[in-house]
Order: sequence, then structure tokens, then C-alpha cells
Amino acid sequence: MKTGFILKLIIHVAASFMAMAALSLASCDRLREDLPECEKGVRLRFVYDYNMEFANAFPSQVDCLTVLFYDKEGNYVATRTNATSDLADENWRMDVDLEPGEYDILAYGGMECRESSFSFVTNPETTRYEDIEVCLDPRNLSRPIGTNLHPLFYGNASVEVDPKDMGYRDVTVYMMKDTNNLRVILQQIDGAPLDNEQFDFIVRDDNTLFGYDNSLLPQPEVEYWPWARGNASPGELPGGEVSSVAYAEISFPRLMTTHSPRLEITRKSDGMKVIDIPLNNYLLLLKSEQFAAMGAQEFLDRESRWSMIFFLDRSNVWLKTQIVINDWVVRINDIDGLGF
Repeated sequence: MKTGFILKLIIHVAASFMAMAALSLASCDRLREDLPECEKGVRLRFVYDYNMEFANAFPSQVDCLTVLFYDKEGNYVATRTNATSDLADENWRMDVDLEPGEYDILAYGGMECRESSFSFVTNPETTRYEDIEVCLDPRNLSRPIGTNLHPLFYGNASVEVDPKDMGYRDVTVYMMKDTNNLRVILQQIDGAPLDNEQFDFIVRDDNTLFGYDNSLLPQPEVEYWPWARGNASPGELPGGEVSSVAYAEISFPRLMTTHSPRLEITRKSDGMKVIDIPLNNYLLLLKSEQFAAMGAQEFLDRESRWSMIFFLDRSNVWLKTQIVINDWVVRINDIDGLGF
């Protein structure tokens, strides 16, 4: 009798566990609307280490985020945004519920902010994945652009949500920066004072329109003018004289080796171009031999803060033998080889 009772008890307990397991499975597959939904989708981590420090600067540099999801046919699925202080937390993740399937993810940092300098050309919810375009604020394009552009970041990823997944799949979205700042300094070789108002500073490029893959799409050339300019003193000279230099800061979008941006500095008194150089060629002089294996495009993408010091003679003409780029002194022996 006892043996039969114990056997029935074991069978009853086993049946109860099987029923509970069935209910759990049913809850994940949403077979009953009154049961909680099982977490299934992606858990996104965002990393911006595509810089010359090779360190994740996402928490310190990205202040707002827009994330778009498209299915494998390129159709819009969902948008998630965040403009809170959560982004400054290294441990923050974005959880997104998704049905099983394959997805392409586009991420933009800086688009959701009130100060954003860029916008979508068309509504992402009615645009296919490969037709997504991002443009510099159209209000700026009818005149020279003289603003400090709000930083723009881009990232993408592909992911598959498996029907067998019982939780969120961890995915890392790697970002890159699409905006640059150039500080130009003019200094008299003998220390005589210079006034920034003697010069016009301009960067020319056709880099205002981005495709879904972050490539630059053809557009008319635009002019980028200083968002800040002034005079500064580097200190007292050996003879006791205090010199002054002229400076200007110019902000502009991504530099690409397939384009030919130019830096032009014009003397206002007679319209003479004191400096007219192919910007990419000169910035690439900064690339250290430590990064000899790094491609030119990767270097231009990883670096985003540039400074250039040009030395002028008494006639305010550039002495084309030396330039300082990001604190590196570069001596130039072959001007023609740089495309001058």
C-alpha cells in the first residue's frame, strides 16, 4: 500500500512540474494573452573607440542617440531614442524587443539633441534601409557655414534574433565620429603681431550629405567659415616684446580621401591667397610612423580635432618650409608632391 501511494505521489509531482513547464513555454510564445511576455530581442551596447586613443569615448562624447531597425528586406521596423544621462553610464544598455528574424541596425549619435546640426532627408519610417540619407541642416546650405557643428556619430550592425532565443541577444554597435574641428594659427616668423581681422579663413568641400553606409553622396561644394576667431599671445619673446598670433576655428563634417577639401586663407587688403592647400594631404602629414599600417581614410576618421600653425614672413606670405600640425613640427621639402 505504501509503495503504491508513494508511486502515485511521484507521478503527481512529475505531472505538476510538466504542467508548469508547459505554461512557461506558452508564456514565451504568447499563446495566452493573460500571461507575461518573454523577453526576446537584442541588448545593445554602443562603443566609440574608433579614435586615436583606441579607447571607448561613447559615454563622454555622445549626448543623444537615435537607433533605427530594418528587416532583411530593408523595411522599417522600429525606432528607439535616448537623450538622457543614461548614455554617460558605461554599463548602460538598450533593450529592444524584436520578433525572430534578421535585422539591420543604424545608430546616430547627436541627431536627437536639441542642438543637432544634422537631420534625416526623409522620414526613416517611410524610407527603405538603403535609401536613408542624413544631411547637414539645410538652413545652413544657402550661405557660408560658420557654426560649431554639434558632433555627429554613426554606427551600424546586423543581427539575427533566433526563435529559440529565451532572452536578449548581446550586440555591440561600433560608432565613428563624422565631425571635425580645425584650429588654424598664423604667426609671424620674427614675432611681429598679427591681427585675425586681416584674413579670411575658409575650408571648401562637398561633404554635406551622408548615405546609409556613411559614405558621402555628391552635393555642391560649400564653404565653412570660422565659428570662432581672435588673437592670442604665446608669451614674451627673448627681446622682451610680447607677440600675438591670429587664430580661427572651423567646424566641418567627415573628410574622405575620395574628396578634395581645401584650406584657403586670404589677405583682405588685396585679396591675395596667403594659403591655398589640399587639406587632406597636409593633415595626413601628421600620421606617425607608429601607425604606418593604418590606411589614410582610417586615420582621417579616427582623428577629429586638428590644429595647424603656419609661419608668415613680414609680407604676410606663408613660408612653405615648415608647418606645425597637432603639435608636430613638419618640415616640407617637396611642396609639389603635396599637391600645392
